[in-house]
Amino acid sequence: MQFKCDKCGRDATVQITEIEDGQKIEKHLCEECAASEGITIKAQVPLKKLLEGMMLQSAAEKEYEGLVCGVCGISFAEFRQQQLLGCPNDYKAFEEVLVPLLERAQEGASRHTGRAPADAAVGELRQDELLRLRGRLKEAIAGEDYERAAALRDRIRELEAS
Repeated sequence: MQFKCDKCGRDATVQITEIEDGQKIEKHLCEECAASEGITIKAQVPLKKLLEGMMLQSAAEKEYEGLVCGVCGISFAEFRQQQLLGCPNDYKAFEEVLVPLLERAQEGASRHTGRAPADAAVGELRQDELLRLRGRLKEAIAGEDYERAAALRDRIRELEAS
């Protein structure tokens, strides 16, 4: 699905997800509008091309269709269909198939080597916990364990409020 830039209406090439007051806000911007907001993208391979390349399924990758992330519950098949990973743990869950794709797309590099905010570790742990709890909530609802689901929902709300 192709999004349009929220500011000018051209094709969006940048998607930003922010959490403000516990609410998820997604922005879709073209490169020019992203640059005007101070967001710079340095990529030798356009993201769209990278994703298209990742979605070309080789016979060897078919064996990975059954892989599922233990944290968010997304399957590799869902990832291929949606072209979006569900959580940071997906890189580990799908590592065997993702690393070669990323290395091929990024001239041998498979790890981010840029700067990260100093408090990223704290936020990352909180986000991982939220994703894990949401996965367990999904399972509880599917299993009709509503008491457990309510407790998980309350814990998620506590974490989102802090």
